[in-house]
Amino acid sequence: MMIDTVLFDLDGTLLPLRQNKFVAAYFVELEKVFIRLGMDAHFAIQALLSGTKAMMKNDGAKTNAQRFWEKFSEVTGLSGQALQAVEEACDGFYANEFHAVKAVMEKGDAGLARRLLSGLNAKGYTVALATNPLFPACAITSRLAWIGLAPQDFCLITDYSNSSFCKPAQGYYREVLAGLGKEAHQCLMVGNNAREDMSAGELGIATFLLTDFLENEDKLDVSAFRQGCAAGLEAYIASLPQVR
Repeated sequence: MMIDTVLFDLDGTLLPLRQNKFVAAYFVELEKVFIRLGMDAHFAIQALLSGTKAMMKNDGAKTNAQRFWEKFSEVTGLSGQALQAVEEACDGFYANEFHAVKAVMEKGDAGLARRLLSGLNAKGYTVALATNPLFPACAITSRLAWIGLAPQDFCLITDYSNSSFCKPAQGYYREVLAGLGKEAHQCLMVGNNAREDMSAGELGIATFLLTDFLENEDKLDVSAFRQGCAAGLEAYIASLPQVR
């Protein structure tokens, strides 16, 4: 059976940015929320990082959201209504002030993401957003808006509430496949992280490593992966056959 489904990473793939700049700007804006709540901003960010680590180590027994807020509660000592107030404030942040982080986006082809999706849709491909599920859906919706996309452009979007693993765990990709009702050999994973995205290949998913904002902290040998810059990816997508 041929490939009929394409999974896209978001940050550094469809969304042109460098992770270090994004995280730095994100924390600057998020600290303001914690300050408004009367929290020690530095301590709250450390609690957030602890929660993020808990999600990245998730074993599938609970959702990433549950892991995050349990750890955040443990570190801060907050619970009940106080914890709910923080969660609601964060959701509000992602819908509003978070948009200031768009300023760190790199200059590039603003229409690339839309052209890639339009081309695949015209050929009958299923398209999913396989972004590492460390954020709530509202944060992903906001980032998609920065490149003119919306949740309805995808058949599936992974977020911290609907996922119980993170990349590069194979459990993450198994959940994606199950959510789409697809087998590994039907899918192509496109991403810019040599470890997190290309690990999909271990399940038999085809891969394309986007090199414009390549992340390869482990200095892995990437020579065996199909790879290229944005123009190369667009050419490769254009070369895929019609599926229906």
